[in-house]
Amino acid sequence: MKKPIIFAVDDDPQVLRAVTRDLRNNYRKDYRILSTENPEEAIEAAEELKKKNDTVALFLVDQRMPQMLGVEFLKRIKHLFPFSKKALLTAYSDTDAAIKAINEVNLDYYLTKPWNPPEEKLYPVLDGLLDAWQRDFQPEFDGIKVLGFQYAPSSHKIKDFLTGNLFPYKWLDAETSNEAQELMELHQINSSDMPVIAFPDGSCLKNPSINELAQRLGLNTSAKEEVYDVAIIGAGPSGLAAAVYGGSEGLKTLLIEKRAPGGQAGTSSRIENYLGFPNGLSGQELTHRAITQAKRFGIEFLNPREVVNISEKDGYKSLELDSGECIRTRSVIITTGVDYRKLPADGIEDYTGAGVYYGSSMTEARACENREVYIVGGGNSAGQSAVYLSNFAKNVYIVIRKPDLSSSMSSYLIDQIDQIKNIHLVCETNIVAVTGENDRLQKIYLKKNDRDTNTEKEAQALFIFIGNKPHTEWITDDILKDERKFLKTGRDVTLDKSYKKIWKLKREPYLLETSTPGIFASGDVRSGAMNRVASAVGEGAMAIKFVHEYLAGV
Repeated sequence: MKKPIIFAVDDDPQVLRAVTRDLRNNYRKDYRILSTENPEEAIEAAEELKKKNDTVALFLVDQRMPQMLGVEFLKRIKHLFPFSKKALLTAYSDTDAAIKAINEVNLDYYLTKPWNPPEEKLYPVLDGLLDAWQRDFQPEFDGIKVLGFQYAPSSHKIKDFLTGNLFPYKWLDAETSNEAQELMELHQINSSDMPVIAFPDGSCLKNPSINELAQRLGLNTSAKEEVYDVAIIGAGPSGLAAAVYGGSEGLKTLLIEKRAPGGQAGTSSRIENYLGFPNGLSGQELTHRAITQAKRFGIEFLNPREVVNISEKDGYKSLELDSGECIRTRSVIITTGVDYRKLPADGIEDYTGAGVYYGSSMTEARACENREVYIVGGGNSAGQSAVYLSNFAKNVYIVIRKPDLSSSMSSYLIDQIDQIKNIHLVCETNIVAVTGENDRLQKIYLKKNDRDTNTEKEAQALFIFIGNKPHTEWITDDILKDERKFLKTGRDVTLDKSYKKIWKLKREPYLLETSTPGIFASGDVRSGAMNRVASAVGEGAMAIKFVHEYLAGV
C-alpha cells in the first residue's frame, strides 16, 4: 500500500524548510512528506492526489498567508479529504482565529510558532493526531474503479470483461454511491460518459470499447512473430491445456481469445469434481493458474482478438483476425467451446444486461443482495451459480422443464442444493415472458408444462444457463460439422459422406483432426465431447501430441 501523506503549506520559505525538515526527520519512515509555499498549488495538488486515490493523513498549514488564510485553505480541501487531521501553524496574535476554526473546519489542533525544540513542542502533538488518524483509518481500494449504472448493458459488459480477465476492480453505482458522485465531480463526468473506468494513476476512460480498455490494461492484441508452429483459438480449459503442453514441448505457440480466458468454466464459482483439488476451486482460480503456467513456458497470448476466418496459403494456415491482421501458422487447434442459447421468452432482448444475464453470476452477485433471483437451466453451471448466489440473494429459484435435476446435474451438487434453504426448485416449468420498468427487469412469467395460464413473479435478476451452442458459425463448410454445428474429428470425419471428396491424404485423420489436415478440434466444440472440465483439459493436451505427428509428416 502507498504511504499516507503529511502535507505542509506555508508561504514563508524559511519556515517551510524548517517544518519539512522536522517532519522528514521523524515521520519519513511511515509517511510521504509533501510541502509547498503556494496554497493554490496545494489545492491543485490535493485534487490530483484524490484522483490518484492517495491518502492525506495530516494537513499542517500556516494561518496567515497573503494569498489565502490557512482556515480558508482547509475549508476548500475539506471535501477532498474529510477524515484527514488538520493543524494550523499560528503566531500568538492568530490564536483567536485558530480557536474559531475548530468549529468551522473541524480543526484538530493549532501550534504556535516557533515550535523548537520539536521533540517537545511538535512531535508529541503530531504523534497524537496521527495515532488517532491511524485508529480510524480504513484504506481505500487502490485499484481500478468502474463508474456506471447498475442496469446499463454497457456497464455489465465492462464488468464482465474485467472479471473474466482477472482484473480486480471496485464497482461504483452512479445512482447510489457517494464515492461515484465525488469522482464524477472530480473528473467532470456526465451521465453520457458512462461507464467510466478510473485508474490508480488518476486517469480515466469514458465509455471505452473493449479493445480500448484492453490496450489501456496492457493486454497483448497483436501477434509478435511471423510464423507459429501452432495457433490455438479459444482459451477455455482445453485451449489453456493445449497452450501449456505446446509451450512446454518447445512449439512456438500462440493462444487467441476473443473475450476472456477460462470459457464457461472460468465463470464457475466452484468446481468440486476436478482431480487433485479435494476442496474444489473456482473457475477464476483454475484460469489464473493455467494462464500463469502457459506464459511461464513462453507462449504468446492475444486477448481480446477474434478469429473470423481460416484459409490455407503457401503451405501455411492463415488466420484472419477481427482487426484485419493475418497470422501464419503451421497448425491450428480450435477450442472455441460453447455458449448458452438464447431464452425464447417475450421481452428477453429488452433486458439483456439489465437484469437478464447469460452466465455472469459472479460478475453481478453483489447486485443481487436481498433480491429475488431466478436461474434457468439444470446443468452444473446453473447449480454452481445457484449455490454461489444463495450467499447474496434473498431467494434463488432454479427453473427447469424436467421433473428433477438428476438427469443433468452431478449428484454432489444436487445434495448441496438440497441443504440450502433459500434455493428453491421450480420443476416442469418454462419462463415465457419478462417485463420491467425504467429499463430494468422487474417481473417474469412462468408457465407450468401442464397448464395454459401464466404465473407472474417478482424478479430482479435472471441468469440463463440453457443449451450448448458451439462457436463455429465463422468456420467455412470445408471443415465438416454435425447437425448441431459441432466440429467432426477423427473417425466421425471418415464416416461422413463428403469425406472422400474433401480429404486428400493417404492417411486417415488423427483422432482430434478435422476434415482439413493440420486443423484440430478439442473440448466442447468437438462433436461427441463429454462437456466436462477434466475431459476438455485432456483433449487439449492430446491435441498437441497430434500436432507433433502432423508437423513431423509435413
